[in-house]
Amino acid sequence: MMKIGLLGVWHVHASDYLRVAREMGAEVLGAWDPNAEMLAAFCKEKNLPAFESREALLASDVQGVICCSSTDRHPQDIIAAAVAGKDIFTEKVLALSTSECEEVEDAVNQAGVRFVISTPQKYTAGPRTVKQLVENGKVGKVNYFRFRNCHGGSVDRWLPEHFFHAGECGGGAMIDLGAHGMYLLDWFLGQPECGRSVFTIADENAKNIDRLEDNAVTVFSYPNGTIALNETGFDSVGCPMRLEIGGDKGYIVWEGDTVILSDHTAVGQKIPLIPAQPLPIYQFMKEEILPGCDMQTAKGLTRLMELAYRAN
Repeated sequence: MMKIGLLGVWHVHASDYLRVAREMGAEVLGAWDPNAEMLAAFCKEKNLPAFESREALLASDVQGVICCSSTDRHPQDIIAAAVAGKDIFTEKVLALSTSECEEVEDAVNQAGVRFVISTPQKYTAGPRTVKQLVENGKVGKVNYFRFRNCHGGSVDRWLPEHFFHAGECGGGAMIDLGAHGMYLLDWFLGQPECGRSVFTIADENAKNIDRLEDNAVTVFSYPNGTIALNETGFDSVGCPMRLEIGGDKGYIVWEGDTVILSDHTAVGQKIPLIPAQPLPIYQFMKEEILPGCDMQTAKGLTRLMELAYRAN
């Protein structure tokens, strides 16, 4: 099993990835983050050694890094890891611009290291089942896509303050939680022609000093007439994750553990779920990488975010 280092502890999922690594028997040698106070608190809570610098972590025996630094730091941290010959798992998004993604891609390719980005919903049973139905022609020609993914992290006050820092995040709810809808619509439909976004602030949270959007919708259009909606936010308590996709022969809805197909033959047909696949972090730890969490996926996600924020 790999020897792992945490390259940043900024992201809320850093704890989850550490837990997975330990559960899978990895030797986690330690963590580093430029925020010394944040690093010390994390390492104390997780009983984990703290490296004094990024260079010290990358000079150690770690074979792979889990990048959970702030989004604005991803390019420099990941490029440094690649130059040091370390395999890379990163939180989304890879970078705030396509040009930065290309710089990371060049470094990864030159170093010949493995690269994985977190795109978990591609591997869960619901979206995989919907994808199979679409590919089997169950909705015919697709003309509509909708994905809604929200939580109450702002209104319930559990999102950390640094998730509202524009310089570190590059945006609010859309660039964070909205990433899931972006990579899913790219997976189903490819890259759109144009888009239009509506971003609002629905919760007056004192942490949100940079006035980042906490309630967001982006609508994309495609040359063939297809419309795709990506809805997200930090203000919707109890909101279920939901995927809808329709075409000229049928309509599919996924929510929870249920996939429903309606077409000319019947309305409300419950479709058995196909098995889930390992999430990207497990793929990375097992060194068994499936399609769908690679550099092209990462670049496509950033392109969609650029379009969404330009279209606001």
